[in-house]
Amino acid sequence: MSPTILLTGKYRFFFNSREEQRRHVHVSTSDGTVKIWIEPVIALADFYNISSGELTEIIKIVEDHKDGFIEKWNRHFSL
Repeated sequence: MSPTILLTGKYRFFFNSREEQRRHVHVSTSDGTVKIWIEPVIALADFYNISSGELTEIIKIVEDHKDGFIEKWNRHFSL
């Protein structure tokens, strides 16, 4: 199960259930995907077919929603 945690513009932010324990978020667009670590610091983990401008925009969104993403992660994974 991959619950959507935020839809904004053309971006869908979600978790992949039980993928790994380090907190991170996945983002999909009609063109590609991104994986971003949200702890211990926000950092790009991986991406496919996303421009540098979009990466900058996505990372800014993650920075703005980090606390909410962590709260949703903890709730989803029962931590």
